Amino acid sequence: MKIATWNVNSVKARLELLLDYLREEAPDVVCLQELKCQDAGFPALEIEDQGYNIAVHGQKSYNGVAILSKRPIEDVTRGLPGDDNDEQARYIEAVIDGVRVASIYLPNGNPVDSPKFPYKLAWLGRLEAHVQTLLAYEEPFVLAGDYNVIPQDIDCYDPELWAKDALGRPETRAAFRRILNLGLTEAFRTLHKRHDYTFWDYQRGAWERDNGLRIDHLLLSPQATDRLLACEIDKRPRAKPRPSDHTPIWCELSE
Repeated sequence: MKIATWNVNSVKARLELLLDYLREEAPDVVCLQELKCQDAGFPALEIEDQGYNIAVHGQKSYNGVAILSKRPIEDVTRGLPGDDNDEQARYIEAVIDGVRVASIYLPNGNPVDSPKFPYKLAWLGRLEAHVQTLLAYEEPFVLAGDYNVIPQDIDCYDPELWAKDALGRPETRAAFRRILNLGLTEAFRTLHKRHDYTFWDYQRGAWERDNGLRIDHLLLSPQATDRLLACEIDKRPRAKPRPSDHTPIWCELSE
C-alpha cells in the first residue's frame, strides 16, 4: 500500500498537477491538505475518473483536508477530537483496507506573539491525546500531512533563521517529539539521514537555491512500522509550472 501526502495549496488551482500525479504515480492512498474549498466545491468527478474514492473535510477559502483512495474508505471521522468549538477543517481520518489513515493540516502558528501560536500548541496537544487513543486500538495507522513542524536543524536550510519561527520554535519541536515518544515512527527520518525538503517558499528563489524545509511528515504506529518498506520525497511536481509550494512525500507498506 503506497500512501502519499501533499499540501496542494488550493486543489482547484492545482487540479491538473494533481491529476497528472494520480495518473503518473497512482498511489493507493493520497492525503491532501490546504484544499481552500468547501466540500461542494471539491473536484470530485475529475478525481473519481482516475479511480479514486473520496472523503473530504473542506472549508471556504482556507484549510481543508481530504483522503483519496483506490480502495474502499470506511469509518470516516472529520475533525480532531478535543475541542468542539474548533471549526477549522484540519483533520480527517478513515480506515482503508485495515489501515487507519489521517490527513493532517496542522496550524502554522505565526506570528508567535498572536493567539495563533497557542492554538498551534493546543492543537498539537489534542493530537497527542488522540494518538494515545489510537495506539490503544493496536492497529496499523499512518498520520500523514503538513505538520508545519521542522523537527531538527537538518530539516531546514537555515536553522538559525527559523529558530524563532513557529515552525522551528523549541515549544513546537518538543510537542512534536512528545507525539513521537508515544511510540510512533517518523518514516522519512527513520530510513534516511540526509537533508531533504518538502517545502520551498515562492519568494527569493527558494526552489532554485534549494532553500527548503521538511515539514510534511508520515507518522506510523508500531504495527504500520513493521510493514514499512520505503519512504521518499517526490520533487517533480514542485518543478512544474504553477506548482504548490509543497511537494508529495510517500511511504509504502507491505500487504
